[in-house]
Amino acid sequence: MTKSKDVSSMDLSALQELDRSHHIHPFTDPGALRSAPPFIVESAEGVYIRGQNIQLLDMMAGLGCVNIGYGRQEMADVAAKAMKELSYYHSFAAVSNPAAALLSDKIASLAPGPLNKVFFANSGSEAIETIGKLVRLYWRRKGKSSKQAFISRDLSYHGSTMFAASLNGLQSMHKPFGLNEPKMVHHAATPFWYRFGGGSDPEEFGLLAAQSVEEKILEVGADKVAAFIAEPIQGTLGAIIPPMSYWPAVEAICKKHDVLLVADEVLTGCGRTGNWFAQETFNFQADIMAISKGLSSGYQPISAAVFSDEVAEVLEKEDSVLQHGFTTSAHPVSAAIALKNLEIIERENLVPRIKDDVGPKFKIALESLSDHVLVGEVRTCGLIGAIEIAQDKNTRSQFPVDMGIDHHIANHIMMKGVIIRPAGNVLILCPPYIVTEAEINFAIEAIKHGLDTVLDLINQS
Repeated sequence: MTKSKDVSSMDLSALQELDRSHHIHPFTDPGALRSAPPFIVESAEGVYIRGQNIQLLDMMAGLGCVNIGYGRQEMADVAAKAMKELSYYHSFAAVSNPAAALLSDKIASLAPGPLNKVFFANSGSEAIETIGKLVRLYWRRKGKSSKQAFISRDLSYHGSTMFAASLNGLQSMHKPFGLNEPKMVHHAATPFWYRFGGGSDPEEFGLLAAQSVEEKILEVGADKVAAFIAEPIQGTLGAIIPPMSYWPAVEAICKKHDVLLVADEVLTGCGRTGNWFAQETFNFQADIMAISKGLSSGYQPISAAVFSDEVAEVLEKEDSVLQHGFTTSAHPVSAAIALKNLEIIERENLVPRIKDDVGPKFKIALESLSDHVLVGEVRTCGLIGAIEIAQDKNTRSQFPVDMGIDHHIANHIMMKGVIIRPAGNVLILCPPYIVTEAEINFAIEAIKHGLDTVLDLINQS
């Protein structure tokens, strides 16, 4: 019988070697771990992470999820209490628990419009998988089983499980795994005005991008399209903020062609845009939405697929077992933590703070970078920000992606103590809701340093 190792007695190099020997890391080049050991994060508090005698200001909130900040004692207290009272029980066969019942009600009370029915899962990917299956069930129960195809968008990201990855508008996530063959997912244009809008007015371009959704529906056949699924803001691949004309037009197109509208609010949900949900920010109403990251602020894995009353009524109209679920759906500890997270966001008025206080300050701070030679565009919405890197500001030309200019800039920013995210000629910021103006300004100075350092290197080459 092998004994578990005592982490407290192990030095850093031993931990790193164990990790390199046995841990397969997500979204990581194995060569990077062969050439250098992993960075071990040991603790975190507020907006800072710490490890290896280094402290970093995390302007990405982990992966855009630690919205209330790290290390909240009351979150730990709730977790301990929940574990003592009910460490686990399933939610199959009409079984529930108090936290899951309360959380489903809370989500319904916050969600826009008729989004009142909640299915719990454990990650954004699982919520999207759930939606994919139940959308097909919905159309079958309506006698329209030919409606099986899904329309997503270029540069979209919806997760890394089979169906979710097929929705992604990124071929590098399809080809290695042979996904989307035969094709069940089709992609419309992204409403990315800076890169694809040319000389058009942004609002006109938003309508053109919406029109591409209609064109794709007609190309596939409205009788075959089950749903259009999209992120209100395309976060992972560029923090692409659509023109305000885009979403109302898309909603009208989906209604016109009897296509369900699915909002992937995994990133934007629970307050990040200055409203509880980005549907309110961009003035549209989805039939279904996915939420995850902000639901628990990353303190525990949990997600939800939220359905409108009309969709849920169709799904539930037949008295037969719903053949879908997960062992830890509606986990009592995760649900209790999510409830406390939402309580903190409400109690501390963090959503109005984003809309009326820190969000505008964040916008002004990022826009102060607009005159830099390497900055083509700055875009913000609430506490999502993007700095577009341009090779030529006048023509909007980009550096070749394989030069990794954005990664070089991000590395120099990190050397100044700040974490941001490079994403292909764009730098993304997605800070915790509790970030202060002083911390934002500190990050801006680090970003200026990164931009200046890389510009000097470019000029010397």
